[in-house]
Amino acid sequence: MTRLLYIEASPRKDRSSSIKVARAFVEEYKKTHSADTVDILDLWKTELPSFDGDVINAKYAILHGEQHTEAQKKAWKAVEDAIAHFKGADKYIISLPMWNFGIPYKLKHFIDVLVQPGYTFSFTPSEGYKGLVTGKPVALVYARGGAYGPGTGAESMDYQKSYMEHILGFIGFTNIQSIIIEPTLMVSHEERGQLIEKAIEQAQKIASGY
Repeated sequence: MTRLLYIEASPRKDRSSSIKVARAFVEEYKKTHSADTVDILDLWKTELPSFDGDVINAKYAILHGEQHTEAQKKAWKAVEDAIAHFKGADKYIISLPMWNFGIPYKLKHFIDVLVQPGYTFSFTPSEGYKGLVTGKPVALVYARGGAYGPGTGAESMDYQKSYMEHILGFIGFTNIQSIIIEPTLMVSHEERGQLIEKAIEQAQKIASGY
């Protein structure tokens, strides 16, 4: 059975522009893919392993080709479980606001858990780095208070979209679609509503053919 994983990275919930558009995507997807399942991962309600103690030692044991101790094996299982849950999906949608020109720390923590050698990427001297999460589409809903798109003059300040495309590409994604809501600040309530509606139309179109 095909599974869509929706990863939610904003804590604002009903006040979040990115969530509003992503939820419209999900609802359209359910209508047009009724046999599929949708799994929602709210990063603000998800306990992720901290990279300290036995967890970080387990990671370096892997990097150095060493066996895990029993304590490291137990600690590392939380990382493996998070990766397995992520890789078990067939399609993805991620909603995220821009924070300080980048991404929320909860999402960065999640990415740091996922991006592990031998699990989501590999390296050999002959091939270099190779992504292991392949053949799957991902849609991203970006919300930002300012405008950072082409022609704005602020393109170089966008470490949100550029980072997500880089890290997703690094672990193997090639089918990456973007839905951008900007600027959400310093515009009227009516204008913000129009921006969201335009993004919802784009999201529903992508979802129906996803």
